[in-house]
Amino acid sequence: MIFSVVCLLVRRLLGCLVLLARRDASKDAGLLVLRHENAVLRRQAGRVRYQPAGRLWLAALSRLVPRHRWTEVFAVTPATLRAWQRLVARKWDHANLRRPGRPSTVAAIRKLVIRLATDNPAWGHRRVQGELVKLGHPIAASTVWQIPHAAGIDPAPRR
Repeated sequence: MIFSVVCLLVRRLLGCLVLLARRDASKDAGLLVLRHENAVLRRQAGRVRYQPAGRLWLAALSRLVPRHRWTEVFAVTPATLRAWQRLVARKWDHANLRRPGRPSTVAAIRKLVIRLATDNPAWGHRRVQGELVKLGHPIAASTVWQIPHAAGIDPAPRR
């Protein structure tokens, strides 16, 4: 296994050295041959199905090739390449990750806290919290204090 990997790396390195030593005319001729082969294979083959790794490589390589040459170089349409680029960008986009901190209180519980606070003006936040615990909603007293405060409802003695 390791021997085959080493052989492959040596072959690629020697291929790169040969490419550096060749003249521009021979490089251009090689590119023309590859383009012709690509055109022939496009005519003969049916629909090509790429694996995700192949899509990733083609999307990355498409960034290096000018857009007006995509139809000459790639076997897929430019719209497909753009879609693959968006897939790659979406994979590494972490904007949808959960934000830090505690999750917000459920809207139904917030409405219930506000209703209890307005219907019972003599109750403080600890009494409202105790009633919610009796109803089966475990919530902290500090959270119960914050909800009416954010809604603009004054504390119990001022109501």
